[in-house]
Amino acid sequence: MLSPSYRINRMQKTLLWFEQDIPLLNMRVKDLSAERQKSAKRFAAALVRQTRAELERLLREHPECRADARKVLKSEQIGPA
Repeated sequence: MLSPSYRINRMQKTLLWFEQDIPLLNMRVKDLSAERQKSAKRFAAALVRQTRAELERLLREHPECRADARKVLKSEQIGPA
Protein backbone atom coordinates (compact mmCIF):
# COMPACT_ATOMS: atom_id res chain seq x y z
CA MET A 1 0.00 0.00 0.00
CA LEU A 2 1.22 3.49 -0.84
CA SER A 3 2.00 5.91 1.96
CA PRO A 4 -0.34 8.89 2.45
CA SER A 5 2.43 11.39 1.73
CA TYR A 6 3.24 9.64 -1.56
CA ARG A 7 -0.44 9.61 -2.59
CA ILE A 8 -0.82 13.29 -1.71
CA ASN A 9 2.35 14.17 -3.61
CA ARG A 10 1.12 12.30 -6.71
CA MET A 11 -2.29 13.98 -6.47
CA GLN A 12 -0.62 17.41 -6.22
CA LYS A 13 1.47 16.71 -9.31
CA THR A 14 -1.58 15.48 -11.20
CA LEU A 15 -3.56 18.58 -10.26
CA LEU A 16 -0.75 20.88 -11.35
CA TRP A 17 -0.37 18.96 -14.60
CA PHE A 18 -4.09 19.29 -15.37
CA GLU A 19 -4.08 23.01 -14.56
CA GLN A 20 -0.95 23.70 -16.61
CA ASP A 21 -2.41 21.81 -19.56
CA ILE A 22 -5.41 24.14 -19.98
CA PRO A 23 -3.69 26.55 -22.43
CA LEU A 24 -2.57 23.57 -24.50
CA LEU A 25 -6.09 22.15 -24.43
CA ASN A 26 -7.38 25.44 -25.79
CA MET A 27 -4.95 25.15 -28.70
CA ARG A 28 -5.87 21.50 -29.32
CA VAL A 29 -9.60 22.17 -29.53
CA LYS A 30 -9.57 25.45 -31.45
CA ASP A 31 -10.42 23.74 -34.74
CA LEU A 32 -13.43 21.90 -33.28
CA SER A 33 -17.00 23.17 -33.35
CA ALA A 34 -18.02 25.52 -30.55
CA GLU A 35 -20.12 22.76 -28.98
CA ARG A 36 -17.22 20.31 -28.90
CA GLN A 37 -14.85 22.97 -27.57
CA LYS A 38 -17.26 23.63 -24.71
CA SER A 39 -17.57 19.93 -24.04
CA ALA A 40 -13.79 19.42 -23.90
CA LYS A 41 -13.33 22.43 -21.64
CA ARG A 42 -16.12 21.30 -19.31
CA PHE A 43 -14.54 17.86 -19.11
CA ALA A 44 -11.13 19.36 -18.27
CA ALA A 45 -12.70 21.60 -15.62
CA ALA A 46 -14.47 18.57 -14.11
CA LEU A 47 -11.17 16.68 -13.96
CA VAL A 48 -9.55 19.57 -12.12
CA ARG A 49 -12.46 19.83 -9.66
CA GLN A 50 -12.49 16.08 -9.03
CA THR A 51 -8.71 15.95 -8.56
CA ARG A 52 -8.81 18.93 -6.19
CA ALA A 53 -11.62 17.30 -4.19
CA GLU A 54 -9.66 14.06 -3.91
CA LEU A 55 -6.57 15.95 -2.76
CA GLU A 56 -8.62 17.80 -0.15
CA ARG A 57 -10.09 14.49 1.06
CA LEU A 58 -6.63 12.96 1.41
CA LEU A 59 -5.46 16.00 3.34
CA ARG A 60 -8.44 15.79 5.71
CA GLU A 61 -7.65 12.12 6.35
CA HIS A 62 -3.92 12.82 6.84
CA PRO A 63 -3.53 16.30 8.36
CA GLU A 64 0.15 15.66 9.08
CA CYS A 65 0.78 16.07 5.33
CA ARG A 66 -1.11 19.37 5.03
CA ALA A 67 1.79 21.85 5.21
CA ASP A 68 3.30 20.86 1.87
CA ALA A 69 -0.01 20.99 0.03
CA ARG A 70 -1.22 24.48 0.94
CA LYS A 71 0.38 26.17 -2.05
CA VAL A 72 -1.23 23.71 -4.47
CA LEU A 73 -4.70 24.12 -3.02
CA LYS A 74 -4.42 27.90 -3.37
CA SER A 75 -3.48 27.70 -7.04
CA GLU A 76 -5.90 29.20 -9.50
CA GLN A 77 -8.86 27.05 -10.49
CA ILE A 78 -10.29 26.96 -13.96
CA GLY A 79 -13.96 27.50 -14.47
CA PRO A 80 -16.42 25.89 -16.85
CA ALA A 81 -16.32 27.05 -20.44
